Amino acid sequence: MSGLAFSSMRVGKKYRLINYGEKSEFLLQEVVGRNDYRLKDLFSLESYLMSDLIQYGKGEDFELREIYD
Repeated sequence: MSGLAFSSMRVGKKYRLINYGEKSEFLLQEVVGRNDYRLKDLFSLESYLMSDLIQYGKGEDFELREIYD
C-alpha cells in the first residue's frame, strides 16, 4: 500500500484511487462515518461512498493520491 492514508483526506480535495487495476478520480464531498466518505466522480459526476470502492478489499496495487490542479 502506498500513497495517502484515509485519515489525511480532506473535504473539497480531489483524489485518484487505484485498486485491483481500476482507477477512480473523485472529489471528496463529505465525511459520513469513521473512514467512510461521500465522493463525486470527476468524469461521470456520480456520487458514491468510498466503502463501495473498497468493498472487496485492498489489492496489491492499492494507491491513494491527491490530484493537484
